[in-house]
Amino acid sequence: MYAPVNALVGRQAERAALLSFVTAPGGRSLVLKGEVGVGKSALLEHLTELAGQENHRVVRAVGVDAESDFPFAGLHQVLYPLLPHLDRLEASHRALFDVVFGRNAGAPPSVMTLAIAVLDLLALASSQQPLLLVVDDGQWFDGVSAEVCGFVGRRLTGSSVRLVVGLRSDVPSLFDTAALPELHVTTLSDEDAQRLLDLRHPRLDPRIRRIVLDEAQGNPLALLELPPFLAGRPLHGVEELLSHHGVPLPGRLEYVYGTRIEALGRPVRTELLRGALDGVGAGKAPDAARGSRYRMVDVDEAAFSGLLDIDPMTGHFVFRHPLVRSTVVQKATPNERREAHAVLAREYRDDVERRATHLAASTIDPDEQVAAELDAAARSATRRGGALAAIAWLTRAAELSETPGERSRRLGDAAFIAGQAALPDRAQWLVHADLAPGGGSTPASVAASAYVALYRDGEVRSARRQVVTALEALRDDDTGLPADEAEVRLVNLLMVTCQYAADADAWQRARALLDALGDRVPAQSLLFSDAWSDVVRHGAGTRARLDRAFAELAHLNPWDLVRLGVTAYHLDVLSPYRTHLQRAVDREAEAGATASAMTMLHLIMLDQLAVGEWEEAERTGLRGLELAVQHDHALFAHHSRAYLGQVAALRGQLERARELQAAVDSWARPRGVGFLSQIADAVGITAALSEGDYEAAYLYAIGITTPGSFEPCAHQASRTLLDLVEAALHTGRTEEARRHARAALDAGLPDVSPRLALLTYGALSITAEQEPEAASWHARAESLTEGVGFPFELARIRLARGVRLRHAQGPRAARQALLRAAESFEQLGADAWADRARAELRASGMATRSSSATALTWQEHRIAGLAASGLTNKEIGERMHLSPRTVSSHLYRVFPKLGITTRAALRDALGDTAGASQG
Repeated sequence: MYAPVNALVGRQAERAALLSFVTAPGGRSLVLKGEVGVGKSALLEHLTELAGQENHRVVRAVGVDAESDFPFAGLHQVLYPLLPHLDRLEASHRALFDVVFGRNAGAPPSVMTLAIAVLDLLALASSQQPLLLVVDDGQWFDGVSAEVCGFVGRRLTGSSVRLVVGLRSDVPSLFDTAALPELHVTTLSDEDAQRLLDLRHPRLDPRIRRIVLDEAQGNPLALLELPPFLAGRPLHGVEELLSHHGVPLPGRLEYVYGTRIEALGRPVRTELLRGALDGVGAGKAPDAARGSRYRMVDVDEAAFSGLLDIDPMTGHFVFRHPLVRSTVVQKATPNERREAHAVLAREYRDDVERRATHLAASTIDPDEQVAAELDAAARSATRRGGALAAIAWLTRAAELSETPGERSRRLGDAAFIAGQAALPDRAQWLVHADLAPGGGSTPASVAASAYVALYRDGEVRSARRQVVTALEALRDDDTGLPADEAEVRLVNLLMVTCQYAADADAWQRARALLDALGDRVPAQSLLFSDAWSDVVRHGAGTRARLDRAFAELAHLNPWDLVRLGVTAYHLDVLSPYRTHLQRAVDREAEAGATASAMTMLHLIMLDQLAVGEWEEAERTGLRGLELAVQHDHALFAHHSRAYLGQVAALRGQLERARELQAAVDSWARPRGVGFLSQIADAVGITAALSEGDYEAAYLYAIGITTPGSFEPCAHQASRTLLDLVEAALHTGRTEEARRHARAALDAGLPDVSPRLALLTYGALSITAEQEPEAASWHARAESLTEGVGFPFELARIRLARGVRLRHAQGPRAARQALLRAAESFEQLGADAWADRARAELRASGMATRSSSATALTWQEHRIAGLAASGLTNKEIGERMHLSPRTVSSHLYRVFPKLGITTRAALRDALGDTAGASQG
């Protein structure tokens, strides 16, 4: 039997659901959703007492609207009581929490990475005692915290953790799309409403009682708050309440609270206002991780009036309900609010972002010192994924700037960030507000406007013309000073437009302009120019420069991270940096640099394609496409379609590949977006090779570059090296194939990137006239340590090698290369290529049949291979971007499939399956 808990009237169905929630075995999550004052908090209190009887540890958190723009603010409350368990976590996860709690200035983690760490922390915290996490007013949780909680809530099955979230139904929240089970809390029935009213306000005047029941309509908060208001002013109170009859219930309750606030003395109202503006919660303990909220003192009068409660955990005054807090703010005059914000700004002198929030609201006249502090807060917010807050602070900083130049710079910065945040209308408004004296545009406004035109409509030519004109004006008006941030953005944007144009003349003019600007062009921009323009001619030696630039990761803005990621793509070294992109992409996609997040998704997808994670690549591409369509970014939408076409072609989904190819080509070619039209041609090559149409593949390939040369500034020219060579060989164009392979060596492609080294050696191997030379080049391809990071290309080289050996030295000599190729194609899901390799194996006299290894999924096979090589679960997880627990689960499924029971037997088991295939 359960002892009586928090006295609720009615709510039989809700109480039964909560009892089941807390007593049923296993972890679970639940959302309580309802209108203001409907009783969600009372039900959460009821659940808390039930959990206490079940020996659960309870951790409580309350969302506050004043904190909704601060990344991790909600998680601070949820996780802070659990920090003693951090020492038992792996070092990599402890480092994530150090960033979240501000203990170091590392790059903020992605939602996925952080959520996995939170799951591990919760598992540790609940290992000795079940854990209940209670979040009230979850609609005010910041975006990152809500997403992490949603992710965690969907994965609690099998744990000893329960998560319950209270939400207002009239306020949108990221929890709305978290796919957590919901319990809708409705108003009380007429009978229960009368019972509650009689229980809490007995002997109420019958006329007042009737009015309360009519006005409250079963809302518990109204049933509790209206009687004191009406009983205290029997005539005027009724008339005033009835005069607000058309106002929604929250408005009527705010009016009720307003009458109590007006009756308080000025010092008490001042204290209430400071607490309200600082986000002091309703029943919320101070956030010890970031420092306590403003502590209201000498406000007993307000507590006596029913506006405040005492937090039992801290003994501090807190607002009885969020409506009380909002009413306090509404009842204050503008001067009173500014004075309160000024006091709070002094309270937070060591917290850049909180101080900025209050400074922005406390200042009227231009003040350069305040503007500079807002500027600093905006930079901090940008690096934490808070683009929306950064835009607001920069706009306010511009209003408070004392000089036209500073005002223009800050508006330009705000416009640029708005464009990167996929807010084109906001960016354009800021651009128009940033007109220089005499009507001319500033560098900042040109950059913002051109980025919007490029991203939204793919206006490559017009964007480049705008940027060139602005940079030529800077060249002709050389001040001798280093370039400021707006000018650097123009330089980088020039290279972005040239990259998308993929036009040698455009790049030549751009390089001449950069040379004329001289020392005003930063070293990092020159790195972008070399890698993006023509990696064949300028890529050698850039890897070391890229590594040095990534070493400054903690100080990079999201768009800087993207540019370095694009550089890594051109150099075929994305894998070492993918974790940085994955940590950032979820953070930026919601309230940060959304345009940067779209490119991050492209880069992550490209690395997944390269390393053979094709299913994951398709999911990433679809996510990028959805995000681009949602924000009306046509350029990025077609960019995603281009890469999705490549995935489809690789997997043999030829009809879909050609549909996407046609859509991209018909959009990109008329606009001069050569970067995408080249990818469309590459999709055509891959699709044609997949079905064995070598003539079509050859025609597509020579449309990108001429055999024996590499078209300047055509990024696909080197990437399609092996495609052109194979297509030429299969169509009898042996001389063209050999000339092209030799041209790759002469151009120094092996020194540019590991992938180009693999392609070059492979092309030389399959085109060599004499077998010793072919064997030597193939051995070089196989010996490349980074070559295994490109399994599709390596498998194609092995297949071609096996075919050559079968014809030159007989069936037995070909089998090993053919078998390794067939296994790789099967694991990748390249069915047409796998069929081709199996046909060659049969021609070599080797029966092909499935083995226990082919029962493994691609991911299981890769994990098993890494484990067989001696890597730990943690090391495998870091390489494959999985948690150690997930790796362990995969290995648990692998062992019975291979008929083994120990990790030590993996190597032999995987080797035996290969031997079985050889018959």
